[in-house]
Amino acid sequence: MKNIVLIGMPGAGKSTIGVLLAKSMLMDFVDTDLMIQKKCGDSLCGIISSQGIDEFLKIENDVICENEFENCVIATGGSAVYGKEAMEKLRADGIIVYLKLSASELERRIDNIHTRGIAMKEGTTISALCDERAPLYEKYADITVECEGLTPEQCIEAIAEEIER
Repeated sequence: MKNIVLIGMPGAGKSTIGVLLAKSMLMDFVDTDLMIQKKCGDSLCGIISSQGIDEFLKIENDVICENEFENCVIATGGSAVYGKEAMEKLRADGIIVYLKLSASELERRIDNIHTRGIAMKEGTTISALCDERAPLYEKYADITVECEGLTPEQCIEAIAEEIER
């Protein structure tokens, strides 16, 4: 079984859905944000604050490229799609699933935008970040799941159905 790689905006449910999907598919679960925090000994917010967005994106790309994943559901950070090498590696060994939500739903879900550790320039809105990243998510996705109005369980069902095709 190839890895299943979840991409999408912060708040799309990658970690929540990833854990449940891994359980249902009898796979391991990996969260690349947690891997970054462990490597750096700091929160995502702390890394971005102390080292800047560009360095954070480099660390994110490197962490993904340095690790081997086998039979895993991988929840990536929302900014992983900026790392071309990381995305090529993930694509070579997995099926990439874009969890798509509207900007308004993401804004509703993300109440801790300043402490969450989102790689975005100051003053950028969730809507603008969505517009910036959407073409990258679409470029790398093998499967796109419209998650608007779906429960995590319904998203998992949709992912499993698409993978079986």
